[in-house]
Amino acid sequence: MVRPTSTAVSTERARVAVAVAFVVNGFAFASWISRVPAARDALGLSSAGLGLLLLCLAVGSVVALPLTGPVVHRTGPARGVLGGATLVLAGLLLLALGVSAGQVVAAGAGLTLVGMGVGGWDVAMNIEGAAVEQRLGRVLMPRLHAGFSLGTVAGALLGAGAAALGFPLPAQLVLTAVLALAAVAVATRSFLPVEPAAEDAHRGGSGVGRAWREPRTLLVGVLTLAFAFTEGSANDWLAVALVDGHGIAESTAAVGFAVFVAAMTAFRMVGGALLDRFGRVAVLRAGGVTALLGLLLFVTAPGLPFALTGAVLWGAGAALGFPVGMSAAADDPARAAARVSVVSSIAYTAFLAGPPLIGFVAEVTGVLQALLVVLVVLAVGLLAAGATRPLRPAAAG
Repeated sequence: MVRPTSTAVSTERARVAVAVAFVVNGFAFASWISRVPAARDALGLSSAGLGLLLLCLAVGSVVALPLTGPVVHRTGPARGVLGGATLVLAGLLLLALGVSAGQVVAAGAGLTLVGMGVGGWDVAMNIEGAAVEQRLGRVLMPRLHAGFSLGTVAGALLGAGAAALGFPLPAQLVLTAVLALAAVAVATRSFLPVEPAAEDAHRGGSGVGRAWREPRTLLVGVLTLAFAFTEGSANDWLAVALVDGHGIAESTAAVGFAVFVAAMTAFRMVGGALLDRFGRVAVLRAGGVTALLGLLLFVTAPGLPFALTGAVLWGAGAALGFPVGMSAAADDPARAAARVSVVSSIAYTAFLAGPPLIGFVAEVTGVLQALLVVLVVLAVGLLAAGATRPLRPAAAG
């Protein structure tokens, strides 16, 4: 009987630990998002006021993303994830206080901290996931992002259950914050140890400024932004488009969004095998074309079955862009923190700019026609798919 080496055991533990980080990240985020209506009512906000409140979350993430690379470069992914989770804890506690007291400013400050924590946590766990993927020698990132999706489902179910039972939102936020930080504190103990070589590299700086001048890193960022925009547009507008554009009941529209998420999650679970067999570029191009066709079918569908089929293709096609972009950014372990930070910063602008862009277009054309903007963005992003080819050793530095 061949016993696994200590390195193999530590790598397997790190794989489980980083998977926990992804799941808990999605759980913490969705448990709040699922209770947005309760927060709106408690704070007495109009639709415009709610939009500004939610913008605090996105602003916090965008501010944190470029700062996380240098932090992770110096301290390692474990401390980056734990630090992000701590910010999420502080933000959710402040948000709970603001909601219970009816103080919009406190709630906005809390959401800004939550956004900063989630953004920093996201970068750090992607860096760790890419490192574990390289150590294992097989594709792992799509499954990790599927874990994030499953975490969002669990968080949404928790929020729905709490709402149905009349459980106070502030109490739910406090409970979520404590559980998330406790889980992350345990999981990060099993992250891969920081390599001594990386410690020596700290003296030379994080390299984020240099990464912003690298054509490949910027192209990977553009591709990741395009897929993030494709995914995020569905998150924000798919259900609305079914109701306003196709005349579907709200309950059925919720099922339509669930179909999209299920297709994306399922394809992330099997995406690793496709990437191993066909490579990043071919899979991304095929996925992008599938998403384009699915979105076009969704927009022009003559009935609900065709619209749902379009949602399935849309979700499956968009599934692998973000995780593959993270893997490509982290091809060189020595530069992973800086490059993942840059690619994440570029990609997350899709979540900041996407909803209002489509909203403004929808005011003029209607929501279904406004979704055609996604076709243009994704088509441009696919032109950069070739940049995700794995780096040769000579080009890694």
